[in-house]
Amino acid sequence: MNDAPAHDSRPPGPRRRGLLAAAGAAGLGALALAGCAGSGTAAGPAAADGRPRRGGRLCAAFAGGGASETLDPHLANLFADAARAKALFDKLADYGSDLSAQPRLASAWEANSGLDRWKVTLREATFHDGRPVTAQDVLYSYRRITDPAKAFRAKASLEPIDLKSSRALDARTVEFVLRRPTAEFPNVMAAFGAFIVPEGAQDFDREPVGSGPFRFVSFVPGKSAVFARHDAHWDGAPHLDELEFLVANEESARVNALLGGQVEYAHELNPATARAHENKGRIQIIRLRNSAMQGFVMKTDRPPFDDRRIREAFCLIADRRELVDGALSGAGQIGNDLFGKGYEYYAGSLPQREQDLDRARGLLKEAGAEKLTVTLDTSPVAAGFTEAAAIFRDQAAGAGVRIEIRTGSKDSYWKDILDSGTLASYRSGAMPIETHISQRLLTGSTTNATHWRHRDFDALYQQAQSTRDKQDRTAVYTRMQRRLHTEGGFLIWGFADWILGTARTVRGVERNAPANSLDWARFDKVWLA
Repeated sequence: MNDAPAHDSRPPGPRRRGLLAAAGAAGLGALALAGCAGSGTAAGPAAADGRPRRGGRLCAAFAGGGASETLDPHLANLFADAARAKALFDKLADYGSDLSAQPRLASAWEANSGLDRWKVTLREATFHDGRPVTAQDVLYSYRRITDPAKAFRAKASLEPIDLKSSRALDARTVEFVLRRPTAEFPNVMAAFGAFIVPEGAQDFDREPVGSGPFRFVSFVPGKSAVFARHDAHWDGAPHLDELEFLVANEESARVNALLGGQVEYAHELNPATARAHENKGRIQIIRLRNSAMQGFVMKTDRPPFDDRRIREAFCLIADRRELVDGALSGAGQIGNDLFGKGYEYYAGSLPQREQDLDRARGLLKEAGAEKLTVTLDTSPVAAGFTEAAAIFRDQAAGAGVRIEIRTGSKDSYWKDILDSGTLASYRSGAMPIETHISQRLLTGSTTNATHWRHRDFDALYQQAQSTRDKQDRTAVYTRMQRRLHTEGGFLIWGFADWILGTARTVRGVERNAPANSLDWARFDKVWLA
């Protein structure tokens, strides 16, 4: 990546810094972050009792997506995308720390007796240009997301809504008409990527207008985004004057910038880094416990993983404890090939899968794949990926499988593995199990990395949505997970702590908010001492 151009014709604002990303694996040059150095200072001395203080600029370093990055909130996919989107925009609801839907732009919601019509009342809120957020903006946003010609992340989550029949009852009331009874419609409104934008908005990379706690100043894809406090935000103005996101795909670059005082927040540190700096006094380490699913995805629609025996064999090859201890330095729990351990509807009664190389070899022999060679795509885009790939390669050799590791670009990895290859490293932040299913495991899901597409499975999901009784609904989700455990394409070997690093001057970072939840990357509630 290159540094920003010498001339910038955009409106005046906080001077854009050069990029962490430009330093790359060579480390951080003095020029790369000169403008961020010393930025973490609030206006006036810190209160002795730790009360929030207003002022200052915070620089946050995230791994990013390269030159193809966008501020279009409906295209948010990476954690950097999500953090920028929630700074600029709001959703009707969002997931609390327990992953239940919490009101945001919606102040209230109410279903009819049949659960197929939901009336949603909007709170009084304004966009950054002063226009009120209205029911028409909500309907426009959802119709944009569900455009058949587009592949927006939340499309599958919003599928239950009949948007042709849904309507604005008045400026601040929406009546959503659903295709079928949906008991947990608030989770639909909280779906990842379901942000509300002004009616007619299409261009989000020049001067995007949202209703979030920060307003746009500048954006250079793959490099930086600068936002300023939105004083009229409905949930209260942020404490910070300014917020800058910097892209640093190398974890070492994020750590060095934090240690050098060039940024105040470093997202996603690896366990070894955390151990080296925890309680040493230079930086703060924050662990969001068991927040991140870790695993591999197998493409179920192509050889060799279109044979369920081979998928099962690979799940039996995995020594999950070795993967957690080796790739995560023990900072996590073992997985059982199912998403959402400990979440509502999680099928915890299914037997824990253990390594069984004899059984794996037997399944491979049955499938005619005794000398199987498979390419495993991975990348240093996420903590533990390359380490887990190497460990699993060695484990597979014990079953007679040869794994060839292919290391991909950090900038394009997630896009590349969605449709290419057969086996890849994968991870996810938190979301309800039903959202994981809707966005990743239905025929129409736009982020279906395993290519699991079964109409009867789709029908079970719709049945679960429509089931009023929670116990009966749980039974349907358990049935779905039993099938995924038996023949699905996710090899989920662990759940990792999500690790953040901050400067000692940073206050207000929530320590109990899983990644993807409302209070994760909640920079409007952060302040500088």
